[in-house]
Amino acid sequence: MVRKNVVIGALLCLIASVSWGAMFPVAHLALQHIDPFYFSFIRYFLVSILLTIILLAKEGRKAFKLEGRGLALAFFGSMAFVVYNMCVFLGQQMMGEAGTVIASIMEVLMPIITIVLVWLGTRKRPTATTARNIVIAFVGAMLVITRGDLSFFFMNSNQLLPLLLIFIGVTGWVVYSLGGSRFKGWSILRYSTLTCLLGNGVAFLVVASGTATGMLEIPTLETLSSVKYEMAFMVLLPGLVALLSWNKGLQLLSSTHGVLFINFVPITTFIIIAIQGYSISTFEIVGTVLIIAALVHNTLHEHTSIKIIPKSMRTFARFSRFQLFKAVRMLTSKM
Repeated sequence: MVRKNVVIGALLCLIASVSWGAMFPVAHLALQHIDPFYFSFIRYFLVSILLTIILLAKEGRKAFKLEGRGLALAFFGSMAFVVYNMCVFLGQQMMGEAGTVIASIMEVLMPIITIVLVWLGTRKRPTATTARNIVIAFVGAMLVITRGDLSFFFMNSNQLLPLLLIFIGVTGWVVYSLGGSRFKGWSILRYSTLTCLLGNGVAFLVVASGTATGMLEIPTLETLSSVKYEMAFMVLLPGLVALLSWNKGLQLLSSTHGVLFINFVPITTFIIIAIQGYSISTFEIVGTVLIIAALVHNTLHEHTSIKIIPKSMRTFARFSRFQLFKAVRMLTSKM
């Protein structure tokens, strides 16, 4: 049963990460017509409706009781559906076309941010294996996106604010992901629905205040019609499916291990760009292999599943760790 949970959890986290990787190129198209604040609010307003219908049908009205935990739910919901979505998409829009790639790159910081927040909150150091694999996966993602050219990160000063906004947004999603562990007696559907409803309530206050002060304009029907296909995709896959898959996957794997799958976000973004004529380099191929190998190696060493893994697979894991470090040293010497 433990082994089955690990496999299912990994698959769910992968589905969510791939969906989010496709989200940024699609969002880039939509943000050319609609501002990121109303874009985020309308998107999760529709997701909230779908989640409410599903939760009502599966668990009934009793599932909507807050049980005195409304403030906590509103806080974690705000981290995901206000801080993450609005900050990330605002930063992406401010950076223009480059924001599509950079926003996906910033996603790979989630495992590192998670480790730091867990460390600060529990005073429990991460295991050496987890720390090493996070670093390896991060290096792999950087190789894929930068193609081994570190000058990619030297930006003009006018890019610092949007970059900071994206980083703040990413941190907000990490906080939301960690919050799910505080509601162990609840179903993933219930936690996802109530945080989405309350978080989107805060998002409504943001767009209402912005509209009242003249900073934002209510999108016209023509504007909404121009982004209807992008919005439909954002609601169904990166919204509904990814949200439920991510929360359930983290429940099965734990936040520290599950969040490692976020490294597939920039890989997916890269693949979409490659379809448009992007040439693949050796650095990108090696980077992809590093990410996959790090994920496999970390899963094999997770303390909850190590006892059920055959000896031959554990031997392969130890061998793969040596190969990973060998590959990293080789690439570093060539850069």
